[in-house]
Amino acid sequence: MRNLVGSIFSSTALALCLAAGTTQVQAHHSFAAEFDANAPGELTGVITEVRFSNPHVRYRVAVTAADGTVEDWEIQVGSVTALRPQGWLADSIKVGDTVSVTGTLGRNNAKKITGTGIEVANGRKFGAAAITADAPRVDRNAVNASPDINYARAQINPDHPFDISGPWRNSYKFRTTVDDLEPKPTPYTEEGRILREANTKYDDPALRCIALGLPRLFGNPYNMDIYDAGDEYVFTYVEHNAVRHIWMDGRTPPEYTVPTANGYSVGHWEGNDLVIETTHLLPGWLDGSGLPMSGEGTRTVERYVFQDDHLAMDRTMTIFDPLYTQPLTRVRGSAREANLDVSEQESCDPAGYYTDLLDADLLEKYLKP
Repeated sequence: MRNLVGSIFSSTALALCLAAGTTQVQAHHSFAAEFDANAPGELTGVITEVRFSNPHVRYRVAVTAADGTVEDWEIQVGSVTALRPQGWLADSIKVGDTVSVTGTLGRNNAKKITGTGIEVANGRKFGAAAITADAPRVDRNAVNASPDINYARAQINPDHPFDISGPWRNSYKFRTTVDDLEPKPTPYTEEGRILREANTKYDDPALRCIALGLPRLFGNPYNMDIYDAGDEYVFTYVEHNAVRHIWMDGRTPPEYTVPTANGYSVGHWEGNDLVIETTHLLPGWLDGSGLPMSGEGTRTVERYVFQDDHLAMDRTMTIFDPLYTQPLTRVRGSAREANLDVSEQESCDPAGYYTDLLDADLLEKYLKP
């Protein structure tokens, strides 16, 4: 534990695995690359700067140690999209506020801490700090829906076995999309291993506000909305305001189809299971740890298995990619719930990414064409 007398001290009870309703600092990129899970800590200081934007909200805070010296620290929390449902907004924590923070310290003595829980001097609490006996941690694996309520909009195609339109909560059965693919150990080809070892956290497209696309989009916890358009399903995700067209009329990709972040998807029903196959994907990362994806040779197959009451589903994605000697799988879930927020996500600002490059003296390296 770093010894900054009086201002920062160990917190043995800190919960490092956060439930829904607190910040999701690991959702996009490898938490382990920037923060040390074995170094919990706390600090108290005065906010000097607020950057309330996706992909991660950041605060600068002046921390005064026992000897009177003042240090400039960074608090990094989840995305605006994750904070908004908690009532954690741009003006919730302002310049000049005194805050007490619990979190996990940055690696290599970096003056950074995750904002797992934040308490403002005026008494307002956010994240883990707001969890009390009167406001308990939300169970994201519970289905908070009633069979007496119709959560769907309208089923246009009568050939579909039931109506899946309307909002879905993708934090149900959520796992961090970092090193979550099976099997383990990862079955690389030699080319795949070389590409993985070459990737660093600064290569992560998410930090540069580039749309994640598939297969990472499938793994994220933010809500989605499904529209039944007859010959297709339209999936809209709060994450990056992404839209997918799932063609259900038996068509195949035209010859002129170009690769995109979400690829070209065709679907069909197998009994009560929805199956979606996607091709024509751009190269990128399979997860937040940097597993490479070939793009041109990548094919994904999703299977959506619905509960009998249609209020929840288990989703499995199988990834076929020539950089791996066998298919990889990712498992998630979705559930119905009243009053889900599927409004447009706030814009993404890569300023934090370039600031990190500047601080690490890597700006010139990563800006080269």
